Amino acid sequence: MKHPRLLIAICAASTLVAGCNVGPDYKRPDAPMTENFKPTPEWKIAAPGDDVSKGEWWKIYRDPVLDGLMSEVVINNQNVALYVARVRQAQALVSGANAARYPSIGFTGQGGRQASGTGTGNLVNPDGTLNDGGLTNMVNFQLGVNWDSDVWGKLRRNVESKDASLVASVADLENAKLSMQVQLAQSYFTIRSLDSLKVLFEHTTKQNKRSVDITRNAFEVGVKARQDLINAGTQYKSVEAQLIDVDKDRAAQEAIIATLIGKPASNFTVAFNPLPGRANINVPVVPPGLPADLLERRPDIAAAERRMAMANAQIGYQMAAFFPSLTLNPSGLPGNNLGYYGTSFANLFTAPFLFWGVGPSIALTLLDFGARSANVEQARGVYDENVASYRQTVLTALQEVETQLAALRVLEKEASVQDEAADLAERAVVIALNRYQAGIAGYTDVVVAVNQALVNQQKSIQIAQQRLNASVLLVKALGGGWDKKPAPVSSNAKNSTLSQGQPEENRQNKQPDQGPGGEG
Repeated sequence: MKHPRLLIAICAASTLVAGCNVGPDYKRPDAPMTENFKPTPEWKIAAPGDDVSKGEWWKIYRDPVLDGLMSEVVINNQNVALYVARVRQAQALVSGANAARYPSIGFTGQGGRQASGTGTGNLVNPDGTLNDGGLTNMVNFQLGVNWDSDVWGKLRRNVESKDASLVASVADLENAKLSMQVQLAQSYFTIRSLDSLKVLFEHTTKQNKRSVDITRNAFEVGVKARQDLINAGTQYKSVEAQLIDVDKDRAAQEAIIATLIGKPASNFTVAFNPLPGRANINVPVVPPGLPADLLERRPDIAAAERRMAMANAQIGYQMAAFFPSLTLNPSGLPGNNLGYYGTSFANLFTAPFLFWGVGPSIALTLLDFGARSANVEQARGVYDENVASYRQTVLTALQEVETQLAALRVLEKEASVQDEAADLAERAVVIALNRYQAGIAGYTDVVVAVNQALVNQQKSIQIAQQRLNASVLLVKALGGGWDKKPAPVSSNAKNSTLSQGQPEENRQNKQPDQGPGGEG
């Protein structure tokens, strides 16, 4: 009766201290933060916050083609699939860490027939025959239990670490999805701006071709000089070359989008769809909110914060090595097992053949020449590294928001001025042509005017593209449509966690009936 009483006493003591977790409890460190973004009283965001989609952020651009492409990113993008697989791995690690906290039960069984030359006489009789008395049967079945009582919270700290790693993996998945979506949006708006350039170059090429014909006719009748014909032809071919270059750049952007949605570039194309005219472009801007909101909205910040928690738990996990471990396992004395042992199977499972043993095992390392201390110090260093990474991520987030807010503010002003410049340049072309046809100016004046008009019109289209890209990058800087950190996920919530990485239903691409800020 001594052993059972000792076991009960030890188990009771283990229960009393079961809530003891060695190592520091996690508390999120402070991060550099301001109360507001840089004040800009002269510039107001026109888009109301109520119009912002909390999940499908790209719908603020009101472009059905973009909507359809975005739906395929989550379904087919291989980088997103990679992070989904990492979430599944993290879920498995959480399950394994939780399982280690509970007893494991094993079963063994064996049987056989053995011969012995001792105890019952010689194995071989004097006449050379086999002595049956030296043969015995053996049948053995037993159950064994292995359990770590986790008195000092080592296993609990390990579960805490794996839980934090799982949530960080989910945040990484969301960040990967956001990055792929932002790349797609930028490439898509680049294609639309290239389509606008193509319209511009085609129109300019037709005008230049007409000028070449008029100048050639005038040259043939001796009214204009050969130099005028050469200047007109040079201008015509120069714009024609730029028109060809647009097709090359457009094909490259189509290939990028094809890769992002998991399709071969040779089987994918985006329908021709130039941006609306200058007067109709109204770039949507997401209200930034307060800087502190980034801590909740940005998935990369959430991932960095959870990795701090993971590293903090690892400190306690390593510190537990300084304390004795109490386990119940088959190797302990007198052994934690229950079974039957006999010489025949027929009457094996009866009381005379029953045996059992139970008892704890205590282990403590007395001398390791600093190995455990080194492991703890290494874990503290990893934690400090994650703290620095977290704070740097927050600073980078603030920088990105400020950068894109400033870009949108400046580009809006620049677009207004540039549009005026483009209008004036177009008027200058009309005046130069009239003066040339009246014979009071040379064709060089026409070339200069046409080139200036083309440059200013190109600049207007480029600024429109830059404004759209800055708007997309602001969405990314603010965390996209992911407006809060994912809740901690237990090992029993695999389906709910993995569903965050599952694709939404695919939508067919449609021609846009309304682009960003106006008619498509």
